[in-house]
Amino acid sequence: MTLDRIKIWLCAIVFLSVSSVGSYADEKYTTNECFEKFSRGTLKFNQALDRAILKPVAKGYRALPVGVRTGTSNFMGNLRSLLTFSNNVLQGDIKNAGNTAGRFVINTTVGILGIFDPASKMGFEKKSREDFGQTLGVWGADTGCYFVLPVLGPTTTRDAIGLIGNVFIDPVYHLTHGGETDLVVGNENMGEHNYYIYKGTDAVDFRSKNIESIDSLEKNSIDFYASVKSLYLQNRVQKISNQPISSKGQDDSDWEEIDNQ
Repeated sequence: MTLDRIKIWLCAIVFLSVSSVGSYADEKYTTNECFEKFSRGTLKFNQALDRAILKPVAKGYRALPVGVRTGTSNFMGNLRSLLTFSNNVLQGDIKNAGNTAGRFVINTTVGILGIFDPASKMGFEKKSREDFGQTLGVWGADTGCYFVLPVLGPTTTRDAIGLIGNVFIDPVYHLTHGGETDLVVGNENMGEHNYYIYKGTDAVDFRSKNIESIDSLEKNSIDFYASVKSLYLQNRVQKISNQPISSKGQDDSDWEEIDNQ
């Protein structure tokens, strides 16, 4: 598929999603269900996968020195800010685009590839992450129905389209998949694995920060599926409208991955 065809295809998806337009400011924390029985089964599968793989890895990661974990988290966040910058621009949010770009430049240079965060001390505030699903919401696309994907977790029609859009506008994806950066070992293209290592490390970092909070949610929820759905939808509405999220101990970006797992 040529790049031009990809762009046309993506534009068509955006047009279709925006056709059922509604103001994101008026969007409620509830939405229609799609395939609820399937979604409940998928959530149970994701929980089993989490208990078998992600949670143990996250516990092992938490055993690392605090400095190592902080540096890793900062490094991953710095790379992730490139996707935020792309969406700041698409949303017409020039002020935050400038802040995001400033943070990236300072932390990449003075902060040694983002391991440290001198930008915050220089007045460049750390903001919530942005993704293409949020951008579609800002453009007026309706949330669509709610469902749960294997591994990727809770989503909506709009945010599922956003997941696809993220790939096309994420500079990290294009840098790690560029022919100039490919490393071929035998018949294996190692360069393309870098993006998935980056995403996986980011997910482990998130999971390690939220072991207790997720355990508590599972233990205390009468209906864990309904609780996850409510939290997810509330989180997305607040992010689209740039409302502060004060119900969590971590900052907004620590909970971003709950949108995509």
